[in-house]
Formats: sequence, C-alpha cells, structure tokens
Amino acid sequence: MKKTIISPSVLACDFARAGAEVEKVYDAGAEYLHLDVMDGVFVPNISFGPDFIRSIRPCTGAVFDTHLMITEPMRFIDAFAPYSDIITVHYEACADFAATLNTIRAHGRKAGAVIKPATPVSVLEPFLPLVDMILIMSVEPGFGGQSFIPSSLGKISEARELADRNGFDAIDIEVDGGINVKNVGEVIRAGANVIVAGSAVFRAADPAEAVKMLKQS
Repeated sequence: MKKTIISPSVLACDFARAGAEVEKVYDAGAEYLHLDVMDGVFVPNISFGPDFIRSIRPCTGAVFDTHLMITEPMRFIDAFAPYSDIITVHYEACADFAATLNTIRAHGRKAGAVIKPATPVSVLEPFLPLVDMILIMSVEPGFGGQSFIPSSLGKISEARELADRNGFDAIDIEVDGGINVKNVGEVIRAGANVIVAGSAVFRAADPAEAVKMLKQS
C-alpha cells in the first residue's frame, strides 16, 4: 500500500496570514499543499493566481499541488510551472488534454488528470502514460465545505484498478472534497493515497494531531 499523503487545501487558510498558515500545516506533517486555482468560468468561483502561489512558495517546504480549475489551462502552464511541483488539469476543461499534459511534463513538473463527479473514470485510460496522479473530485468543484459524495468511493477504486491493470501502479490517486476523520478510512481503503483536506487541517485546534488522525483513521 502506498504511503498516505495529506494535502491541505489553502482555500481553508486565513488569507491575511497565508505565509504563516502554510508554514503551520507543513510543520504539522502535511507533505503537500493543495492550491485550487479557479477562474469563475470553468467553476462558479474565483480564487487566486500565480502571484499568490509565488508569494507563499518561500514560506514552506511542502510539495505544491496546483489544481487548475480553469478553462483551457494550457494558456497558463508557463505562469504556474515555476512555483508548482505537480499541476493537475481537468479533462473537461481542455480542448487537447494530451497536449496539455505534455506541456506540464515539458516544464519538468508532474502532471495530474482531474475528473468531475459526473465524468467516468474510463475517459482517462488513453492518457495514463502521461499522468503521474489521478484526482477524483468527491464534490462538485468550485467551493470548499461541501459534503463527500458517497459514489466517489467506487470511482476511487476504479481509478486505482485502471492504473494498476494497465501497468501504471506508480500513479497516485488523489481525492478532493468533503474528507474528514470520519470518512478518510473508507477513502484510503478504496485506493486513494493523496488526501485533500481543507478545514479539517487548517482550522483544527491542533493541526499536527489533525494530520496524524487523518493518516491513522
């Protein structure tokens, strides 16, 4: 079984203290930092751009897990790549998904493939050679604080099986949306190893204990 990695979503942090906040969760044991970039077009919300990510990059040693929830993300790979370790893009948002993944890899970054709750896992099969991570959205993208969609468990298992069956067992399976200590065990047993959690970590009284509990639950 792969090591469980916690990737707190920066959307849940106190933006007035963003630098200290991301340092805090990294010191608490969260190896990744999930950065949701939203354009108000692909999803009905707007978050932040590359300048924000650049500004917090020196504040933490975390792996920057940049999730582009934007229309035609190919246009902005050059802007985000210098400050990101992983860039995940939505299958639904790209006119040429393979070209977008190849552009990320050409920048020396890991490439992630994301699908919304209604999109079948099977659409990703042709792109597995270009993918380092599959991100299953377990809520509708665009807003934090939503409840986990139970049918996501089946999609997580399907994604893990798809990768393994095709000889890509190194691919990570990430899950984003509504995850907490009550359901994270099911999510991990289904096959996920990268867990996005926002308020469960950033707003915890003891972030280190929260990270520990997410990994142990």
